[in-house]
Amino acid sequence: MTTHPCASYRLTAATRADRRAAPRLHHQCCTPATTPQPRHSEASGELRKRRVIRMEHTSRHIIHAHLHTRGANPEDFEKTMAILEGISPCLQALPPDSADLDVTAARRYFDRDDHSLAELIRLRVLALLGLQVTLGCGPNRRIASMACAATPPGGITVIDPDPAAIEAFLRPQPINTLPSVGPATAKVLARHGLQRAGDLADTPLLTVQRLLGAAAGRALHERAHAVDPRPVTPQAAARSLSAEHDFPRDELQPSQHRRVLLDLSDQLGTRLRTEAQIAGALALSLRYADRSSTTRTCTLVPTAHSDDLRGAVYRMYAALNLQRARVRCIALRAEDLRPAATAAEQLTLDQVRADRMALEPVIDRANARFGSGAVRPATLAPRRPAAS
Repeated sequence: MTTHPCASYRLTAATRADRRAAPRLHHQCCTPATTPQPRHSEASGELRKRRVIRMEHTSRHIIHAHLHTRGANPEDFEKTMAILEGISPCLQALPPDSADLDVTAARRYFDRDDHSLAELIRLRVLALLGLQVTLGCGPNRRIASMACAATPPGGITVIDPDPAAIEAFLRPQPINTLPSVGPATAKVLARHGLQRAGDLADTPLLTVQRLLGAAAGRALHERAHAVDPRPVTPQAAARSLSAEHDFPRDELQPSQHRRVLLDLSDQLGTRLRTEAQIAGALALSLRYADRSSTTRTCTLVPTAHSDDLRGAVYRMYAALNLQRARVRCIALRAEDLRPAATAAEQLTLDQVRADRMALEPVIDRANARFGSGAVRPATLAPRRPAAS
């Protein structure tokens, strides 16, 4: 029997149509009277719960601790770091008196929330060392640090990781509380009506970059939105370099004090450059005839230039406002050391400063060749006895 090609085509097309309609017909025949819920509803709800749990587990919980030490005793800081390591090994020391602690895993280990862990830290430091510690808790290092700065001494402030809580805390903060906002930057922003972190967050990014520059504007705009991807990096406290001078007798003259400060800052600058390091902080200690002592510290733009160290030391000494103090010993310590390769070179329009910075490598090579002190400031040159 011969089949016409057109009939074969019609049969094949009908068969294909029946096959396409079959699933729909089967679904219509098997559909019950009551409309069931989608089969994936329970799975999607469970998946949503798992996402919430995963977000809770992966969110960071940072505690910033500020220690109120008695003077500048480095042993107190080291003992405090040992106490914090007992809470969480994810600890980053910030000499001379602060540290960041990631307690994300410690929350599960101790079965405590941020506030309870902060209470535990405060109790241990007070019981073992007799010192007060101020604590700020937040979802990243910057928020935790700002919460600590806004807390009274010995108190605890916790900022929940909820975006609404972060916004409620950050927006009312003055603009100069944001990191890297100095007097000049704050003045520029205030001139354009930006006085709070919330004002800066509401300003378009391009506008902020037009005011402060591309890199600085973007960085500050992210800080106003509480963006801080920096992790807590466990590391040992940065070592320090120190130099001191003992007077042969109790010294009353401020001119002699400043002469020694010039010598000590010159020594530290030379050692820093020789070891290819820069200092992020300076500590000045004076010991008096009655065995009491005074210590002042200041934070630096990381540097190894003797001019910068000398200027910072002179400012700290002037702030002491000594009145005929009988000084027996002066010590100067460079802290927060880091590799010189990480230093940022800042352009200057001060030609005198530029010339001094250019001379420093030449002076260092001369001292290395002919002996320490071969080239030094004229004030430090040995005095000749007056001719009779």
